[in-house]
Formats: sequence, C-alpha cells, structure tokens
Amino acid sequence: MASGAKRDHEYHLVNPSVWPLFTSIAVLVLTTGTVYFLHSKVWWPVLLGGVLTLYCMFMWFREVVIEAEYKGDHKPIVQLGLRYGMVLFIASEVMFFVAWFWAFFDASLIPSQSIGGTWPPKGIEVLDPWHIPLINTLILLLSGTTVTWAHHALLENDRKSLETGLLLTILLGIIFTGFQAYEYAQASFKLSSGIYGSTFYLATGFHGFHVFIGTLFLIVCYFRVRAGHHTPDHHFGFEAAAWYWHFVDVVWLFLFAAIYVWGS
Repeated sequence: MASGAKRDHEYHLVNPSVWPLFTSIAVLVLTTGTVYFLHSKVWWPVLLGGVLTLYCMFMWFREVVIEAEYKGDHKPIVQLGLRYGMVLFIASEVMFFVAWFWAFFDASLIPSQSIGGTWPPKGIEVLDPWHIPLINTLILLLSGTTVTWAHHALLENDRKSLETGLLLTILLGIIFTGFQAYEYAQASFKLSSGIYGSTFYLATGFHGFHVFIGTLFLIVCYFRVRAGHHTPDHHFGFEAAAWYWHFVDVVWLFLFAAIYVWGS
C-alpha cells in the first residue's frame, strides 16, 4: 500500500524493503567467516560479517519501530500475528538446541571405544559445575526476575521501575557473557579436543551467542523506553525480547544440568 493511502482494513501490508536481503547476505558472510576462522584462525571475515549483521539489524529494527510507533501500522490483529511469529521462532530455536543436546547424549550415553568407552573421555579435565557455571546460573535466574519486574512495571506504567529493571537485566547479561568468556579462557580443553570439546563449546557457545543477541534486544528496548516508546497496551517489542530472554534462561538450566553437572 502506498504511503498515505487510505486503509479500509486492520492488516499491515509491508512496504518493499532491502534489509531482509542485505541481512541474509551479512549473515552468510558471518557464518562463512566463522567456519573459515575455525580452520585458518583468520579473524577479519568474522569481524566483517558481525559488523554487517549488526548494521542490518539496526536498520531493519528502525523500519519496524517506525511502522509500529509513528505510522500506527501495528493494529491489534497485526500484533497477534507478530506474537504467533515469535512463538514459532522460539519453537524453531528449541529444535536448534535439541540438535546439540542430541549430539551430546549420543556421544555420552554410549561412549565409543575411540574415546576409551568412558565419558568424559580420558584426558579431559572437566570444569567444576559448582564454580563459574553455578554463578552464571544464579545470574541468569536473577536476570529472569529483573526482566519480569520490568514487564510488570510496564503494565502498571511505572516508567522508572521499567528502566531500572531493564538496565539491571542488561548488566546481568553482560556479566554472564564475561564469566563465560573467562571460563573458556581457563578451560584445559579446546574446541578441537575431540567429541567432548565439540559438543561442549558448540552447545554452550551458541547459548552464549543467544545471550548476546538477547542483550542487544534488551538494549534496544531500553533506549526505546527512554524515547517514550512502549505503553501498557502497545509493547510487543518489549514482550518479544522478554520471551526470548526467558527462553535463554530455560535453555541454560538444561545445559547446566546435562552438560556441566551430569556430563562431568
């Protein structure tokens, strides 16, 4: 529908945009660069892909925010469709992590003779689950509490508590990421350390990546709140970010229980 044209329905007909195409190209550069880095240790393609992806995300988010806050395109029926879309997206993410758990349990429940018939494999010095992993578990559980506090504050139109809850959640997400990076630096095994290193780093690493993306979502929500966006009856952007963050929390609990505690 052309800009300014009269609309006789409650649906949103999206205008043509270049950002879905550009984002797919940027993600292709990022993933290809990551694979290349794992084989060659050349890091600049990863950095290029990451910068391009973040830029495309910013521009695409900008278009959606303009549609929602300034053009009034996100009517109730559109918001309902967005909620369905977010639920399906999280469901696809669940299946993504099922693949990593499947690989981990396939290798650990019946260890092959190639790794000595034991799990963890011989020569692997596992991480203490009651040290940094436990601290990170408490951090994520606390962040789930603060984001819920922010959500309730939004519903009650308590803007100060909303900002405080969001800011605390963001800080906790950053602290979690810092602890995980420190844990990786201290680990005696690497990604190339056979099946244990592969399953451990890919499962926890992709979770860490999801924490990073979730933190970015919350940062966007924080600045939108500061700009006066999100009201008690129109705040799907915040709601989607909160759902995503709770999903990250739940996945970590399974990772902690299966890979850190049981797998050790």
